[in-house]
Amino acid sequence: MSDKQRTLAKEVSLNGKGLHSGIDVKVTFKPAPANHGYKFRRTDLPGSPVIDAIADNVTETSRGTTLVQGEASVATIEHVLAAFAGM
Repeated sequence: MSDKQRTLAKEVSLNGKGLHSGIDVKVTFKPAPANHGYKFRRTDLPGSPVIDAIADNVTETSRGTTLVQGEASVATIEHVLAAFAGM
């Protein structure tokens, strides 16, 4: 693993309400192999689509960062990505 890459020691899950939607949500963070990158898996959608956290997938930034890949999207992810960048 590169000096600039880090991963989690173990899986951790959190439950709460979506900041802008108010919908009950559960997020699970899992360790990943080297060169995997940040990815979001929408297990609540058919086929559990994966959204890569890359600049080309950013579609909205007015009230938070929204990523879209195919038909799936995930919103307000900037704080999660900032926390991981600070590891």
